Amino acid sequence: MKLSEIKNNQGSINVEADVVDVSGIREINKYGKNLKVATAVLRDESGKIKLTLWNEETGKVKTGDRVKITNGYAKAFQDDLQLTAGKFGKIEVTGKATGTYSDDSSSSGDGAAPSIKQEKVGSEEKKTNSFDDEDDSDDEEW
Repeated sequence: MKLSEIKNNQGSINVEADVVDVSGIREINKYGKNLKVATAVLRDESGKIKLTLWNEETGKVKTGDRVKITNGYAKAFQDDLQLTAGKFGKIEVTGKATGTYSDDSSSSGDGAAPSIKQEKVGSEEKKTNSFDDEDDSDDEEW
């Protein structure tokens, strides 16, 4: 599956992509539990998407890795489509990133990474690539 084919509330997602950015690890308290969370940006030839990493996943993935997500789940959070392994999925580092992208904005130096956004237009869903420079410190685990 390509990143651009991922839809909101979709499960059973199997995808391989390059990690082009990883945020610092944050600690949050949710439902009385202390959790670690980080956000990675994945890229393939079709686009980019954020990957939310929870607890032990936060130390597993770094910029320049190639990762395989098995049985992942996608959900829009603050109008931003994000992917996670969730309770039943798996994240594996399979090697080094393989892609070279002609419009690689991960080296633009502005810190913002475009992500695949999804919006409803009438009865059709429309995806666009846009920049998101908002703080994700209140991401939810799904």
